[in-house]
Amino acid sequence: MAKKKQKFYVVWVGSEPGIYNTWDTCNAQIKGYPGAKYKSFPTKEEAEAAFGDDLRDHIGANKSPKVIRTIDQSEVIWESFCVDAACSGSPGVMEYRGVWTKDSVEVFKKGPYQWGTNNVGEYLALVHGLAFLQQSNLLDMPIYSDSRTAMSWLRNKKVKTTLARKHNNGVLFDLLERAEKWVKTHTWKNKVLKWETSKWGEIPADFGRK
Repeated sequence: MAKKKQKFYVVWVGSEPGIYNTWDTCNAQIKGYPGAKYKSFPTKEEAEAAFGDDLRDHIGANKSPKVIRTIDQSEVIWESFCVDAACSGSPGVMEYRGVWTKDSVEVFKKGPYQWGTNNVGEYLALVHGLAFLQQSNLLDMPIYSDSRTAMSWLRNKKVKTTLARKHNNGVLFDLLERAEKWVKTHTWKNKVLKWETSKWGEIPADFGRK
């Protein structure tokens, strides 16, 4: 009996967007979820590339052929913006910032905030970066993030944090509510791109604390 080939499942819209290597784990994210969007891919590389794309490139009436390829160092778009966050502990003290990709010159830095998480910081940095690019009339400039979670929250226009609200982190939840409202009331043309750390090294906005 021929061995069944493994598939990799991308969940763009579901209980917990991400990449899953079994149907059961994928199904757990989409079962009973209104408007769930998902698709299987034959390799992990294709699934990872697709997860960073607009889901309309892969499913639905408007899907278009997509060439999946390995991106090398020369393909970094240096005329771009990038964001990152750092958190000491989880939860812990968190801060985030945005810089120009080409020369790492810092444009904004926020924090430190008490009792936050890296995912929350990455999301706030990404939304802050998009708002900054709009305000600066840089409507076509790409923005890089190395966080798939932050990108999925942005794409789904919904924050899915497990962080609990406490007396010392109310300001973070206020910022999350403002960010979520901004995402739901604005549109943008800026491409939101995944920074491939394994190929290019740390993102230029990295805090250098690893």
